[in-house]
Amino acid sequence: MDLTITVSSQRDEDLVEVAGSVDYATVPYVRQVLFELFDAGRCRIVVDASQLRVIDAASIRNLLWLRERAGQLGGELRLVGATGAALTALEITGVAKQFGAYDRVCRSERADRRVVDLGSLRPGPDQWPIEVTGLLDRLHAMPAGGPDHGRARGSIIELCLPAAHRLARRYAGAGEHLDELTQIASLALVKAVDGFDSSRGVEFGAYATPTVVGDLKRFFRDQTPGIRMPRRLQELRLAAGLARDDLTQRLGRSPTAADVAADLGVGEEEVVEMLGATFADRPLSLNAPGPGSDFDNATLIDALGGDDPAFGLVEYRSSIAVVMAELPERARRIIGLRFYGNLTQAEIARELGLSQMQVSRLLQQTLDLLRRRLTE
Repeated sequence: MDLTITVSSQRDEDLVEVAGSVDYATVPYVRQVLFELFDAGRCRIVVDASQLRVIDAASIRNLLWLRERAGQLGGELRLVGATGAALTALEITGVAKQFGAYDRVCRSERADRRVVDLGSLRPGPDQWPIEVTGLLDRLHAMPAGGPDHGRARGSIIELCLPAAHRLARRYAGAGEHLDELTQIASLALVKAVDGFDSSRGVEFGAYATPTVVGDLKRFFRDQTPGIRMPRRLQELRLAAGLARDDLTQRLGRSPTAADVAADLGVGEEEVVEMLGATFADRPLSLNAPGPGSDFDNATLIDALGGDDPAFGLVEYRSSIAVVMAELPERARRIIGLRFYGNLTQAEIARELGLSQMQVSRLLQQTLDLLRRRLTE
């Protein structure tokens, strides 16, 4: 592990010298050393970063939280003497002056200087165990497919599951069930264990964390609603969720839409609209079960209609009334008797006192005229 921590004391201040790299895998050890000082009532701490080669953004965030914690305890935490890439990282994140990174380190008159035995430190159960990197080296040296390889692989995965589940809990409030997120994180951990290569010079935690987080983010990307709610409904949904919890406590029952609307000072119709949009933000698959699927295995695609040829006749039916009004009276009567009265040409001839040949000729001429007028 590329990390060395040395602790020394001077009156009411402690100096913690950190050498090497502080990243996903090593920051839990730095944090534990500082917590042990806090527990001992030592809250004025100077972290000497002059030998610190690399520090990542997640570790800076951890140190900012520890600095805030030291202030709550009436003390102070400073990170001084940073140089090179470590100082650049602090400057990019905008916390160099906040930590006092440009200050010099004073090492005089410090007693009880001791190098911390990192092997004796046990990070919390939800952190990546530092010994995993060595275990994976031995695992990859075993013949694949053997019983020893399978047992060792299973032990490593079980050892790292709490850390993977911690990453899943970060996203527990994002609208998905924690059990599902935990399962995704566990599968990503298995992928990280199988794909880790220690020859690249990184600890397992530095590789596993982005792997697990990447799979969790990919899951949310794939589950993103296909229909985006308007911003006013999104804001109303958040406010309604908080109001619903409060109203349940006050009323002793589940609040109605009217109760929520009155509490938020909005119209009941807006709350109803929000509730309807909440359950309609994800389109159903056309292969989803449709009406009556319990009996005939029908899907939604089976309920889709096809082109109705009658739709194309609607415009003609609207136009034909105008064209018919322009026809002579006898022509209109022949069309009416033939197509509305359903009479034969012989019956029309008897009705009008004409021959069947005359009716046939007049009917053909009228239909040709109507066809020309309708297609112009």
